[in-house]
Amino acid sequence: MGPGLALAEAFGEEYEIAATVICGDNYFGEHMEEAKERILEMIRPYSPELFIAGPAFNAGRYGVACGTIAGAVEEQFHIPVLTGMYEENPGADMFRKDLIIIKTKNSAAGMRKAVKKMAAVGEKLAKGSEILGPEEEGYLERGIRVNYFHEQRGSERAVDLLVRKMRGEECKTEYPMPVFDRVPPLPPVEDVSKIKIAIVTSGGIVPHGNSDHIESSSATKYGIYSIKGMDHMDKDDFMTIHGGYDRAFVTEDPDLVVPPDVLREMEREGVIGDLADYFITTTGTGTSTGNARGFGRDFVKKMLDGHIGAVFLTST
Repeated sequence: MGPGLALAEAFGEEYEIAATVICGDNYFGEHMEEAKERILEMIRPYSPELFIAGPAFNAGRYGVACGTIAGAVEEQFHIPVLTGMYEENPGADMFRKDLIIIKTKNSAAGMRKAVKKMAAVGEKLAKGSEILGPEEEGYLERGIRVNYFHEQRGSERAVDLLVRKMRGEECKTEYPMPVFDRVPPLPPVEDVSKIKIAIVTSGGIVPHGNSDHIESSSATKYGIYSIKGMDHMDKDDFMTIHGGYDRAFVTEDPDLVVPPDVLREMEREGVIGDLADYFITTTGTGTSTGNARGFGRDFVKKMLDGHIGAVFLTST
């Protein structure tokens, strides 16, 4: 069932999917140790020779669950494991050094290609065949270097690379360096009682009707909405369209994600200077780093123009 239907077809008659384990990613995240032990006990009677988790694409909680249980299965049963994720999935950075993670698209629309690559690598793992580099096999780089013999000596390859580069031709280094996305933190605010504060949330709180049509996952847009004169977020006026968590509590009380109730009290008590008369919102589930970075670059102009001194970032 699920991805197993496509995997069974891709692997062919030589392989059999013995069982499929299903667990909600929210449940797994909230009961990680319990869920991990229960899943291991479910798997044990089947004595599998290969374990595949996912693919999770860009679903963050799902990616963390896939990486966690794949690592546990490998450690417990000493069998090869495999999963698949979009490169910006939080689970990818957490587990890429420990597991082979097939590189996928950011949504299940890429299932066909993901399954094809997972089956090819999965078969090699099951048979103990050599796994080539990430570019050849289609998995995320793990930071592992392997020595090999090349028919051309290094000095000749280096000169050839330099000549191609000078000609403006396509050239690719044999030794790519890691790229780290680091944002140096600003110094702490000296006195929050003298600054204006804004609320930015990835929790998907929007006015009823979601007039800007912000997506429930993999967001491509954000919204700016007024809270002028409001002491709290009324459930008759606001809702959440976030697709990555149980919305029942927030539906009853949107203040749980966007908290003007507490901030207004702090404003009146002089703990903070002023609260901006708007909040900025999007959804975090599956939203790419590129889109998120673009949102920030866009709305920070409004904040600077409004003399915002600090931001409260709220999530779920």
